[in-house]
Amino acid sequence: MPILLFLLDTSASMNQRTYLGTTYLDVAKGAVEVFMKLRARDPASRGDRYMLVTFDEPPYGVKAGWKENHATFMCELKNLQASGLTTLGHALRTAFDLLNLNRLVSGIDNYGQGRNPFFLEPSVIITITDGNKLTHSSGVPDELHLPLNSPLAGSELTKEPFRWDQRLFALVLRLPGASAPDSEQLGSVPTDESAITQMCEVTGGRSYCVRTQRMLNQCLESLVQKVQSGVVLHFEKTGPDPIAVEGEVCPNAWHSCHKLIYVRPNPKTGVPVGHWPIPESFWPDQNSPTLPPRSAHPLVRFSCVDCEPMVIEKLPFDKYELEPSPLTQYILERKSPHMCWQVFVSNSGKQTDLGQPFGYLKASTTLTCVNLFVMPYNYPVLLPLLDDLFKVHKLKPNLKWRQAFELYLKTTPPYYLLVTKRPSVCSSLKYQSACCGQ
Repeated sequence: MPILLFLLDTSASMNQRTYLGTTYLDVAKGAVEVFMKLRARDPASRGDRYMLVTFDEPPYGVKAGWKENHATFMCELKNLQASGLTTLGHALRTAFDLLNLNRLVSGIDNYGQGRNPFFLEPSVIITITDGNKLTHSSGVPDELHLPLNSPLAGSELTKEPFRWDQRLFALVLRLPGASAPDSEQLGSVPTDESAITQMCEVTGGRSYCVRTQRMLNQCLESLVQKVQSGVVLHFEKTGPDPIAVEGEVCPNAWHSCHKLIYVRPNPKTGVPVGHWPIPESFWPDQNSPTLPPRSAHPLVRFSCVDCEPMVIEKLPFDKYELEPSPLTQYILERKSPHMCWQVFVSNSGKQTDLGQPFGYLKASTTLTCVNLFVMPYNYPVLLPLLDDLFKVHKLKPNLKWRQAFELYLKTTPPYYLLVTKRPSVCSSLKYQSACCGQ
């Protein structure tokens, strides 16, 4: 169920008039209504939840949250008025806190036990502002700052105010007031140069510099396409570059990028299904009274050493398509659909800095997309062991196999043992009694 949160600038500067004869706030209200109509074309929109937050002082900024219905949302939108200051930082913090209100209770973030992409609450925050100078009761700040303190229990467990399934987009209205702009060129809408742009990019979103009504409509069409079920990962290269293929142009944009992996719902249930987590960036310490805070986006390092993909018949795996990016473009241009690049999370293992591989990146056989395969931790060791268990030992392992398996368990984060006890995994493996001595 996607959450669509509109954060509307209601500062006094939104009263300025555009060449259309309407105020910026009128344009913002109209944009929300057009977006909703465009979104309604998609059958998946029936599960959408809409929220409305403004720049009003807390707690008055939340106009429609978890409890309000669609009629309340529309009524509050219609009655918005522009007055006051451009307190963007506080308004963004209010929006993120609203989205995160129930996460600790629901356990969706699974702190300390690995990150499950299939536990998600996909949210898109759409800010509509005029991009004017930020103002506050204490002065005019040069940079965008979000308040660090949050009243939410558990907020200290994530370094940033947002989570990996929340992306921020901004429509920055730059419509002139005196006369209609000159004829515009069709094409992509540029990002804006205001303070919110960097914040958008950090979350995996972007800003749009809107100069005409036509550009606004184009942006709304684009934003509707951004409503996707997925989580944002930070992919970063580790180790040397691969051997260049003939004719390859190699700018370094693919070395590091924040991009979405699509988490598709099960067609029958409408709920995403998965098995394996992305490991934490620390080894759990049972004697520690607190958990170390995690980054909102897992830092997934990929090695450019070509490896053969590994799967075995009875072991489930998870497969997520990557959002198009310089990284996916680079992998596809190499035209090696039968090779893969292993992925790691630093400090996830007990001893090694890089940790052990938990999956791999691989181009589809048709070279149309790149997928992230998520496997059990250190799968290059586990899979041959399981293959022997099924084919050689017929689920009756000898002492040597048991010792090798015990050694594997000692180097695997303990929360993976909880995963193997899930019915969906156990029924596929059919080896729990053999290898766990139960």
